[in-house]
Amino acid sequence: MSPADGEGGTYASGEGLVEFLDLMRLMRERCVWKSSQTHATLAPYLREESDEVLEAIDEGDPEHLKDELGDLLLQVYFHAAIAEEAGEFTMDDVIAGLTAKMKRRNPHVFGPEADSGRRYTIDEVEQLWQAAKAAERAHPAE
Repeated sequence: MSPADGEGGTYASGEGLVEFLDLMRLMRERCVWKSSQTHATLAPYLREESDEVLEAIDEGDPEHLKDELGDLLLQVYFHAAIAEEAGEFTMDDVIAGLTAKMKRRNPHVFGPEADSGRRYTIDEVEQLWQAAKAAERAHPAE
């Protein structure tokens, strides 16, 4: 069973992410402050929220981490909403790009030998990741 099948605990359905995207669009439409923001004006908040996530990790407090991850996710959605309005890309594009990247960078999970039963070491996985990154840099449009 995969984590998505419910093995080992409760897993997110993703429905809340879609709901929040709609909420973000509505806030951009109806709030003068939110509608006036740009990638550049939001950059300091992105940095601040990233730092606060790291602080919460250092504290080891799951509730604080959950809250700070939400604030960081707000920044991601905010930037995606701005880009969507400008016709540059959508949140779906961000997710599709991330999904494709994870498949490329994890051939031990998604590649032709994924079902071989072989267990890779951490060092091997890191080497595969770095090799995939190097290939992406060498051929960025592919």
